[in-house]
Amino acid sequence: MPPKAKSSRGAGDMTIVLVHGAFADASSWNGVIPLLQQQGYTVVAPPNPLRGLVFDSDYIASVLGQISGPVLLVGHSYGGAVITNAAADAPNVLGLVYVAAFAPDGGERLGEVTPDSKDSVLNSVLVPHQYPTGDGKTATEFSIDPAGFHDAFAIDVPEDQTAIMAATQRPISEAAFSDQSGPPAWKSLPSWAVVAVGDKAVGTDIARSMAQRAGAEILEIEGSHVIMISEPQAVTDVILKAAQVVSAGRM
Repeated sequence: MPPKAKSSRGAGDMTIVLVHGAFADASSWNGVIPLLQQQGYTVVAPPNPLRGLVFDSDYIASVLGQISGPVLLVGHSYGGAVITNAAADAPNVLGLVYVAAFAPDGGERLGEVTPDSKDSVLNSVLVPHQYPTGDGKTATEFSIDPAGFHDAFAIDVPEDQTAIMAATQRPISEAAFSDQSGPPAWKSLPSWAVVAVGDKAVGTDIARSMAQRAGAEILEIEGSHVIMISEPQAVTDVILKAAQVVSAGRM
């Protein structure tokens, strides 16, 4: 990882790490990244492998371990479950921001939680596929049917843009839904949450109830599951507030 440039705008040595969710890649943060950089923050948006909650959390934890200085950790959608686990043993993480995200408790499995949502329609548009695991066996992963991508995932984003998002989506392994979540970092770290009122993927109800249980400071915004794409400034404002609060707490 290249050395960080020193900020000239008061961001100090804080690094903001943005973790994307399922059916997406780090480009989903493209509207947020320049807004944070304009405020002097070092931003890292690593790839989330999407191969299982345990594997993905370990990978992101390894990214955190190679960053010198304090970190504000941000997760979208399934990325929220990943940061919940990855930050549990990361001493440089000072706070968590959940963006239309899962924030599971210890012992929970996302596949057991998601069917409880009255707002989510995502399961109805998921398509299973098989992929090789490297040991002569195969496992199941899921993608979103392109025909249902716009309405279920990103209804407030122009259809020509969601057509590209659907074509470039990254499938997620079934293990992401069946792996058991570990001790949650939100029990020991301050947290913030953006809840998208029109979230049909995680489900507004699930995102809200998990954020409330985590004791997060919650901002509800009108928009779809990909609220950081449709409302990047509003999401950035929450991240900046969190960064300022945790930075002040170090003084």
